[in-house]
Amino acid sequence: MYTSPDQAPRSFGEAPRQPLTGPMTDQDPTSTTHQHGKSHQHGNSHQHGHGRQHGHAQQHDTHDKGTWLCPMHPEVTSDHPGRCPKCGMFLQPADGGDAPAAQHHDHQHPTGEPAVVAGAVAAGDWTCPMHPEVRSDGPGDCPICGMALERVSAGLDDGPNQELVDMRRRFRVAAVLSVPLVAMVMVPMVLGRALPGSVAPWLELALSTPVVWWAGWPFFVRGAKSVVSRHLNMFTLVSLGVGAAWLYSVVAVLAPGLFPSGMRAMDGRVGTYFEAAAVIITLVLLGQVLELRARDQTSGAIRTLLDLSPATAHRIGADGTETDVPAAELQLGDRCRVRPGEKVPADGTVVDGHAYVDESMITGEPVPVDKSPGDRVIGGTIIQGGSLVVEATGLGADSTLARIVDLVSQAQRSRAPIQGLVDKISAVFVPVVIAVALATFGLWLAIGPQPRLPFAIVAAVSVLIIACPCALGLATPMSIMVGVGRGASEGVLVKNAEALERLQKVDTLVVDKTGTLTQGRPSLVDQQGVDGHEDARTLLLAAAVEAGSEHPLARAVVDAARQTGRTVPAASDFAAHPGGGVSATVDGQHVLVGSPAFLGSQHVDTHALDAVVEAYRRRGATAIVVAVDGRPASVLAIADPLKATTAGAIEDLRRRGMKVVMLTGDNATTARAIADELRIDQVVADVLPDQKHGHVQALQAQGHTVVMAGDGVNDAPALAVADVGVAMGTGTDVAIESADVTLLGGDLAALVKARDLSVDTMRNIRQNLVFAFVYNVVGIPLAAGALYPAFGWLLSPVIAAAAMALSSVSVITNSLRLRRHR
Repeated sequence: MYTSPDQAPRSFGEAPRQPLTGPMTDQDPTSTTHQHGKSHQHGNSHQHGHGRQHGHAQQHDTHDKGTWLCPMHPEVTSDHPGRCPKCGMFLQPADGGDAPAAQHHDHQHPTGEPAVVAGAVAAGDWTCPMHPEVRSDGPGDCPICGMALERVSAGLDDGPNQELVDMRRRFRVAAVLSVPLVAMVMVPMVLGRALPGSVAPWLELALSTPVVWWAGWPFFVRGAKSVVSRHLNMFTLVSLGVGAAWLYSVVAVLAPGLFPSGMRAMDGRVGTYFEAAAVIITLVLLGQVLELRARDQTSGAIRTLLDLSPATAHRIGADGTETDVPAAELQLGDRCRVRPGEKVPADGTVVDGHAYVDESMITGEPVPVDKSPGDRVIGGTIIQGGSLVVEATGLGADSTLARIVDLVSQAQRSRAPIQGLVDKISAVFVPVVIAVALATFGLWLAIGPQPRLPFAIVAAVSVLIIACPCALGLATPMSIMVGVGRGASEGVLVKNAEALERLQKVDTLVVDKTGTLTQGRPSLVDQQGVDGHEDARTLLLAAAVEAGSEHPLARAVVDAARQTGRTVPAASDFAAHPGGGVSATVDGQHVLVGSPAFLGSQHVDTHALDAVVEAYRRRGATAIVVAVDGRPASVLAIADPLKATTAGAIEDLRRRGMKVVMLTGDNATTARAIADELRIDQVVADVLPDQKHGHVQALQAQGHTVVMAGDGVNDAPALAVADVGVAMGTGTDVAIESADVTLLGGDLAALVKARDLSVDTMRNIRQNLVFAFVYNVVGIPLAAGALYPAFGWLLSPVIAAAAMALSSVSVITNSLRLRRHR
């Protein structure tokens, strides 16, 4: 990968120049096309940068032509946002402003996203976990499902869940008052005696009224709102059922003479359902408490991330003294000392010391990382076995931790396409249940046994109470919330639920080589002199020329020369030759460094070196030829070591039935050598940066579902058009922005985790949907009295309420099993 000084690849943990969700505003769009191409490898075409003046001039001219431009093809401009017609990437603002939120990675697949509810605030701090399109500036109830709104982003100072506190208080009061109500009904059955007939009904009325109208008041409010907004929900059914039972009972107490004589006892009393109404409210409250507690657990991943932030920092003053200050008071440029066992207070750069840092809570990688001066550290990671002085470079919303929390929050609120089917069912579910309840009431009233009215009321109320649209509604979002949170804890950031759903369907992995399969840190592994030229001297000459380039392979040559301890001489007349190599004058000698093809174009005969070059390439190394005064002097072999986990990850993906294709700008021999070592199915070499997305589209045209993994700007178009784009967290901002999934550790082993997580999450969603569907399909007919003709058994509204309360909890509990995903 080829970069200019301002465009060096940045790891996910580095302080951002812009928020992760925005464009790279300091990027030179001209050099993007010419300098980020991984085709500029030495083994194929050894290209070097030649300054930025031309790039800036062209950038200025380009920006004047329009408001939006493509980061991969800066010549493509537009007066409005959209996609690049060449590579499919989203256009970015030319003035460096933030792109609209709608400009996220999009595959033009159906998303299942419903429209924003009329009357809801388009952008706010509160949202519904079941309907994330609902936004509000403050707490309240969802106009669709009636659930209490939650904060969009969790915070350390959020305090306890106020809805849970309120529901728990109401449940306790309801339980205390419902127990004597149930006892009054049960005592006559057990002891054979009851309270005096003139006392019992009034006592039941007194006990049930606060339960129904105080403890259950939120349900009636939500039910009324659902009617006004025309989004009937569970609370519509509960309020109808409980209200009907309680009002019937009140009339029975106050005016028993209104009922037929067949419904009155010998003392003139009419049976009441006060205890049923109270117990239903109590059980629904219990279900709400259990559900809210379970929902709190689904946000455990975010709270765990937030807890990583240390409260204090040891700030070092200008005079070298240390002062303990709140970490929130740190400023950019402040230096802090971090001792063994302590958390790094902010993203920063190590300026002194040496230590191993545990980054497992961020990247999911258990092995501590060696850190020394110049290395980046992530806020919230833990120092082990050493001490560091860190200069703060990322604070607050610009910190890695904050950006991860924001991404996880957004992903947890996103909707999977499968939710679209659930929404269609839910839209008609409650009206159908009400219709069934009315039909049940009418049928029992017409042909039921005497006394028909009580039977009809019990059956209709049971139907209203047992139906649970929430079980259907929660089936998908709860699994998504837990799955996304689990991924974050393992170093896998999923940007949206759609990507999580698609990932389980992919059958082909297209993978970039440099920085994805390999470490992205090329080094000199061998050198062979020609015609008696001294290796050490030739290496210094090559380093003098390469010092003018920012190419990773150029850095490898310079680093190798400096490690000899000798001084690298100065070069003059430096020139970069796009697609080939570099040249300069060193100590009066004209030096060329580049690929054999480039030297041949400069009239240097390299045919005698073909065998050496080919041998290096077969070993997976890139061969660079150094010529002095028009004659070959040395061949340098530069290799980029494979990541330790690459081979195992490729094998794991193959075992999961995935075909692996490697796209690289390197030459075919070198690429094939690496592919053979990794047992990769297909290799496409000598690929130019703007050709990668075309290869991905070709695979899609053949019927494959493709996941593309890469780390550089030149991978961004391919990441954008793939069914699922996966970026290495150690890669560039543009690659991360274009991807659906980011692997924070920059390790393909995490892609295996992501694939397994996708499979497990979708299986969990299907289990939830099957349970919710079967529960309602079986429960509603039972409540209507389907078994009464054969067995004389009619479901009690109390049992119906218990079943309904536990159905939602069962769905959430099943979703929480995903936290144990491995």
